[in-house]
Amino acid sequence: MAIILNIETSTKNCSVSLADNGKIIAIKELNNGNYSHAEVLHPFIDNILNEGNISKVEIDAIAVSKGPGSYTGLRIGVSAAKGLSFALDKPLISIDTLTSLSYAISVAEGTIVPMLDARRMEVYAAIFNKDNIQIREIQAEIIDENSFSKELEQGNVYFLGDGAQKCKDIITHKNAFFIDDKFPSSKEMAELSFIKYKKNDIEDVAYFEPFYLKDFVVIPEKKKKPTF
Repeated sequence: MAIILNIETSTKNCSVSLADNGKIIAIKELNNGNYSHAEVLHPFIDNILNEGNISKVEIDAIAVSKGPGSYTGLRIGVSAAKGLSFALDKPLISIDTLTSLSYAISVAEGTIVPMLDARRMEVYAAIFNKDNIQIREIQAEIIDENSFSKELEQGNVYFLGDGAQKCKDIITHKNAFFIDDKFPSSKEMAELSFIKYKKNDIEDVAYFEPFYLKDFVVIPEKKKKPTF
């Protein structure tokens, strides 16, 4: 038996699950359109442990979504996961956010393109086949009418994630399908983290950092004109 705590905070969906051998015991998540992770993450962890009747010392590993995604969201989730891993002396497992998101849907044929919003018309995206095997690396890319044209000419392409919503009016190919209301979730992390646990595919807690893909840029606040 392997009890794994899964933490997902890469987008506005704050999600925590407890799984036994990859099967969900308890899950708690909130997606209210805001980044409430700092306020709700630790109460969520306590809630699902109580619901599963599991104490922190009984956890066998902590898994965290490593990115890409929101800089602030990733920092909160990874900091919490590293803190628990260090305090409990439990292994830390990282899960690629877009891989996890690709598991949110099941398709018989075609390709899956999970996308995360990266401001304006830019997204973080990767491409997976129908078996959720990654066939193109993660990229930060500006979306235009020619995006994913090669894949679209070959067959159906299923776009999902918060980055996909802003592409609907731009990618209009007949083979493009947009799946609504799909966000990275600790639900899909459960099976993936258990696979990594069995392989002892773990991170060095001291040195592990989120995968941001791009450097964090602070946008300076516009100076207000003086009033007299």
